[in-house]
Amino acid sequence: MQITLTSKRQATFPIEVCKAMHILPGARLEIVPGIQPDEWVIRPFRIRSERLAPLKGLLRRGVGKFNLETFRNTPKDYASLRD
Repeated sequence: MQITLTSKRQATFPIEVCKAMHILPGARLEIVPGIQPDEWVIRPFRIRSERLAPLKGLLRRGVGKFNLETFRNTPKDYASLRD
């Protein structure tokens, strides 16, 4: 299967590929090196759940209101949230 890259570096994937990858328009994809030096793997970008662990319990549905100022002023370990 082939796809064409436009002059703006855009590509259109066939619908069967999008369905197989469970991606919708606007989805983010990541491109990572494959096993061979000239090989690349395209896959849907998924947020790793372990990166969300520091936020667990901060937002609860239907319980109180979220205070943005309190959240902003609470010390956080940003290094643990980085890729």
